[in-house]
Amino acid sequence: MNAMNTHYPEPVRVETVNRHTLAVIVDNEPGALARISGMFSGRGYNIESLTVSETEEARHLSRITIVTTGTNAVIEQIKAQLDRLVPVHRVVDLTLQGNALEREICLVKVVGQGEHRSEALRLAAAFGAKTLDATLNSFVFELTGSTEEIDRFIRLMSVIGLVEICRTGIAAMGRGAEPL
Repeated sequence: MNAMNTHYPEPVRVETVNRHTLAVIVDNEPGALARISGMFSGRGYNIESLTVSETEEARHLSRITIVTTGTNAVIEQIKAQLDRLVPVHRVVDLTLQGNALEREICLVKVVGQGEHRSEALRLAAAFGAKTLDATLNSFVFELTGSTEEIDRFIRLMSVIGLVEICRTGIAAMGRGAEPL
């Protein structure tokens, strides 16, 4: 029985799952990414997007941008666990900072002839995609934009003759003059 001496169970509390973009500054050393991804997999957390690059060569620092989902408690736990890892210098939740700028690059290969070919070119122009390669029966387009915009482009191209996709993952930065 619960604290009120009743046979009814406690009401189930449902928490919403939110998408968060985390920027993590780490030492640029072998194994740093493995430790971070191992922390996620070891605790059953999912990484939806992951991008990594050295950002400060003189100080040997890299920036990792991670997109993940979870309840507020799970996101706080992820940030705390990341902060405890040895190569990590700083963890910033860009989602909590406000409207962060998020972009992704996508390469899309489309095969088609006749009307499909001209429709692929029209859609690419409408989305502002660059044509990187063109043959008599195929195109490779490059599109930079939000994840939602790229998803829409891919859905439309899949009807026309989409055969291959390559995505970079999210690159994100907070707005304004303040650095990370």
